[in-house]
Amino acid sequence: MGEIVKVKDDMLKINLKGEIDHHIASIIKDEIDRYIEKHKIKNILFNFKDVSFMDSSGVGMIIGRYKKLQKTGGKIGVIYLTPQVKKIFDISGLLNIVNCFRDEREAIEKL
Repeated sequence: MGEIVKVKDDMLKINLKGEIDHHIASIIKDEIDRYIEKHKIKNILFNFKDVSFMDSSGVGMIIGRYKKLQKTGGKIGVIYLTPQVKKIFDISGLLNIVNCFRDEREAIEKL
């Protein structure tokens, strides 16, 4: 599934792993939501480097977090999209609402 790392006071980095299907997306969503409420998280950075597959439930999980953060002026960023995942982002229109960065340093600076 991956790990959640607090990068800055108001920013989470989610290092995703493996396949992001309905079951995993639901677990990730719940964990992120708990973090957002407990730590007043404003921005989230998703790292897709180790993701081999993502379906529409992963898209839904990201859109849901986007809507939640939008209420507080927060943003979502992504790094290291694999070709398969980038295709899903293109088809779903996710790249219209999330920022895609070259690496973690750029994301932390600009998010």
